[in-house]
Amino acid sequence: MASQAAASAFNGNMKKALAGLKRINLEGLRWRVFDAKGQVLGRLASQISTVIQGKDKPTYAPYRDDGDICVVLNAKDVCVTGRKMTDKFYRWHTGYIGHLKERSLKDQMAKDPTEVIRKAVLRMLPRNKLRDDRDRKLRIFPDSEHPFGDRPLEPYVMPPRQVREMRPRARRAMIRAQKKAEQQEQGGNDKRKGKKREVEAELTE
Repeated sequence: MASQAAASAFNGNMKKALAGLKRINLEGLRWRVFDAKGQVLGRLASQISTVIQGKDKPTYAPYRDDGDICVVLNAKDVCVTGRKMTDKFYRWHTGYIGHLKERSLKDQMAKDPTEVIRKAVLRMLPRNKLRDDRDRKLRIFPDSEHPFGDRPLEPYVMPPRQVREMRPRARRAMIRAQKKAEQQEQGGNDKRKGKKREVEAELTE
C-alpha cells in the first residue's frame, strides 16, 4: 500500500525511475538521499561517487560492489562556479564524417538536468565491470518528488566546505600591493594639493 501511495504521488516517468532496480541485490543496502539544491556540481558528484562505491564503509574493497543506493533530488537547482554554465561543453560524435556534436552546460540543464549530475558522477568512477551496476544505483530526479517514499531513506549531510588559507608569501605580496596602491593615491593627492596651492599663490599675486 505504501509503495502504491508513493508511486501515485510521483508524477514523473515511473518506468525510467524504477528501471534496473530488479537487477540489484537490495539486501543490506542503505538508501542515501542527496539534496542538490544550492550544491556545487563537482563537490556533490565527488560525495556521490564515494558513497556509490562504498568507500565510506570499513568493508570497502575495489573488487566488490558494496555501495549504497543514492537518490539525488532537485537536480535542476545544482550550481557551478565561474563561467562553466556557458564555457563548459559536452561533446559526442554520431559516427558520420564531420558530425561532431556539442551542447553547452546551460542548454543541457534546460534539456535534462539529471544527465549533468549523472555524467559528473560516472566520470569519477573507475572504468571496470562494476560501472554499470553502480550506475543502476544512482537515481536522479529534477524535483523533490520521487517514488521511493516507502523505503528507509537516510538524508546525506554534505561536509562543510573547507576554504584554504592564503599562503604567507601570497599574503605578503597582497599587503605590499595594497600599500603601494595607497602610497600612489596619497602621492597623487599631494601633487593635486601642490598644484592648487601654486594656482592660488599666482592668483593672489
